[in-house]
Amino acid sequence: MFNFLHTYTPQSILINIGPLKIYWYGLFIVMGILLGMMIVFRLAERYKISKEAIIDSVFYLIIFGIIGARLYHVLLEFSYYLENPLSIFKVWEGGLAIHGAIIAGVITAWVFAKKRGLNLWLLFAIYAPGIALGQAIGRFGNYFNQELYGLPTNLPWGIPIEPINRIMNYYSAKYFHPTFLYESLGSILIFAVLLFLHKWLLKKDSKKYEIIVYSYLFLYSILRFSLEFIRIDPTPELIGLRFPQIMSLIIIAIISVLFLKNRKTLSPLKNN
Repeated sequence: MFNFLHTYTPQSILINIGPLKIYWYGLFIVMGILLGMMIVFRLAERYKISKEAIIDSVFYLIIFGIIGARLYHVLLEFSYYLENPLSIFKVWEGGLAIHGAIIAGVITAWVFAKKRGLNLWLLFAIYAPGIALGQAIGRFGNYFNQELYGLPTNLPWGIPIEPINRIMNYYSAKYFHPTFLYESLGSILIFAVLLFLHKWLLKKDSKKYEIIVYSYLFLYSILRFSLEFIRIDPTPELIGLRFPQIMSLIIIAIISVLFLKNRKTLSPLKNN
């Protein structure tokens, strides 16, 4: 696989027949959503939540999650979109920020759970593994778009980037860190941890669903914070840190405080 990444130069378009264009980015986003939904449905069945309620919630989450992810990305690169306003709607070209999707998803799920009388923490806990798996798959869309890559590298799994897609500061380099792959592998690991926690809580007959939600936010934030040190795509910076790193640190701090504050009541061995 690594040799393939090192020698293959991907193209963004999968199918191009006249006016019909299907992009790899869109394909992987759809694949991530569908496989993530399969996991959500399986978990909902185990917790005896109606399939209809999950279908309704997923429908709203997908719509508002994509809107939130896009708006967040547009805000990060506001100067570019101010000059190219029509590009805001060109989602197939890339540009969906996970932090925006999380914020929009939290608000959407909270409203939905309140209206349907569902346990909000359980709903979040069911979504979390599906989101992690969706991220792992969706990141391959960035590979085919040749975007969000990392610093130049001579490692055998470095990926070639076409000159037109290179950051000007690194124009003379040919191979770059495949940060999409690093994040994908990290997200798969997080997905496995979350499934284990679900199995553990079900076995203990525990209702401490917050553990799963906290674990997802904490682990992904650590992953994202670490990867930002080698990513070179333009993004605002503050006190020497990239904006996604600052957001990740805020989430890590909040989750750490919440976990320490509730560490006794969150023990899976104690039932509600």
